[in-house]
Amino acid sequence: MSIDIKMPALSPTMEEGTLAKWLVKEGDTVKAGDLMAEIETDKATMEFEAVDEGVIAKIVVAEGTDGVKVGTVIAVLAGEGEDASSVAAPKAEAPKAAEAPKEEAKAAPAPAAAPAPASASAPAASGDRVKASPLARRIAAEKGVDLSSVSGSGPNGRIVKADVEGAKPGAAPAAPAAAPATAAPAAAAPAAAPASVWYDESIPHEEEKLSNIRKTIARRLTEAKQTIPHIYLTVDVQLDALLKLRGQLNKSLEGRGVKLSVNDMLIKALAVALAQVPKCNVTYAGDKLVKYNRSDISVAVSTPTGLITPIIRDAANIGLASISTQMKELAERAKEGKLKPEEYQGGTASISNMGMFGIKQFDAVINPPQAMILAVGAGEKRPYIVDDALGVATVMSATGSFDHRAVDGADGAELMKVFKALVESPMGLLA
Repeated sequence: MSIDIKMPALSPTMEEGTLAKWLVKEGDTVKAGDLMAEIETDKATMEFEAVDEGVIAKIVVAEGTDGVKVGTVIAVLAGEGEDASSVAAPKAEAPKAAEAPKEEAKAAPAPAAAPAPASASAPAASGDRVKASPLARRIAAEKGVDLSSVSGSGPNGRIVKADVEGAKPGAAPAAPAAAPATAAPAAAAPAAAPASVWYDESIPHEEEKLSNIRKTIARRLTEAKQTIPHIYLTVDVQLDALLKLRGQLNKSLEGRGVKLSVNDMLIKALAVALAQVPKCNVTYAGDKLVKYNRSDISVAVSTPTGLITPIIRDAANIGLASISTQMKELAERAKEGKLKPEEYQGGTASISNMGMFGIKQFDAVINPPQAMILAVGAGEKRPYIVDDALGVATVMSATGSFDHRAVDGADGAELMKVFKALVESPMGLLA
């Protein structure tokens, strides 16, 4: 008996995803544990494993398909002794295609019941479905060009500026007249597009479709800046003592496959600082404040598909070698898109280090629902007061971004002071 393979829920909040890539093809034999597909959620691209044994009889959903709902049949597996070629695609696909008219009827029962105007409004509806850039639409309106009669030369047949400029006014007057006569929704359709997003089409360019991850990053960062009142506090931190201790520790760790990075030690310093200043280890939750009893540090890692923040759990109470080992493994799997949801969801505070790019100082955007993020710049030789005398020291700038609804400026300043002290006297990180 054939087995339906359905779109899995790869995280607690996942409702749909993109079937990014099939790792098998029709006719392949799979067994439990074999990798079948790569699925892109709103957080990461993850591999989907087979749980049954059999032959791939039908691939129902093509790779690259967006918005595949959890529970949708994406492939069919022929069972033991079953002829794969005789397996039919699931019947559930037909009702799915028929659902659109039902929703249309619910949303607008009156227009659905009036078939006569449909033919009259066809030209307007056709025009609304035409793929055209906002600039091309504006020029077409100014010149009186009917977009439905223009062939697009842009990506996927999209009508661009050059197509409209070369077009002659045709039946355009009839189209505008028909649009108001049919219904307001037809005229409103173009306005629903992101017309405010404009770019100069005369410049050679390419258009790249946003991944679910990039869409999520854009949405969350926009929400964070719009809804969270950020306050930024910066300190300069002398690194010489930490660099010396790091060298000594790495020498003692030779042969164990562990090499501490500066970032490993800064993760520990932030975690310990949060434990000492718990007023900053919080989440603003409307009418209440959530106070955490553990420092779980989310660490920003850049991947080919965007930024993701794997978490070092209870970082204040584990050793530097453990932080280093965990961080190396998590970063590698993050770049491969193989993190589990529990490895990047949660965290009580974040750290983002751009020192390796030579960035001196920056202000990071808070990662909600957390109430703070530490932005770390590059360590560099600077003139610095050492023992009341002007000298040269290795100094970095660190900026804390705090949710001012949850953290008062004085409490944020205390956290930054404690962090600075821990880095400048790093033996406290070994306690």
